[in-house]
Amino acid sequence: MTRQAIAKWEVGETVPDLDKCKKLAEIFEVSLDDLANYEPSEFMGLGVPPKGKHIFGVVTIGEKGQIVIPAKARKTINLSTGDQLMVLGDETQGLALVKSEDFLRLADLMKKEMGRG
Repeated sequence: MTRQAIAKWEVGETVPDLDKCKKLAEIFEVSLDDLANYEPSEFMGLGVPPKGKHIFGVVTIGEKGQIVIPAKARKTINLSTGDQLMVLGDETQGLALVKSEDFLRLADLMKKEMGRG
């Protein structure tokens, strides 16, 4: 990639071909979709997240503490109706939702490893 080619991309005179886009996504460790379609204005001006990391948007807590997980998040993380999530919390960093089966599998592995020591 030359500086001239990049300058043309930046001003919208040309666009990189798919092979160059794939290489750029690899270099910057982002998904090809995020490289092409990411809109920072949708996510409070934050930059493109690293590959495999996602910003799905903001949710609002309802009166009874319920939230609606965005459809894109459910599809990307492969969540379905009836799946159980473990709610983890850190008083300084907030909450995390993890599939309970994955959490229990990890906890079991840790328990086995501690038993070996």
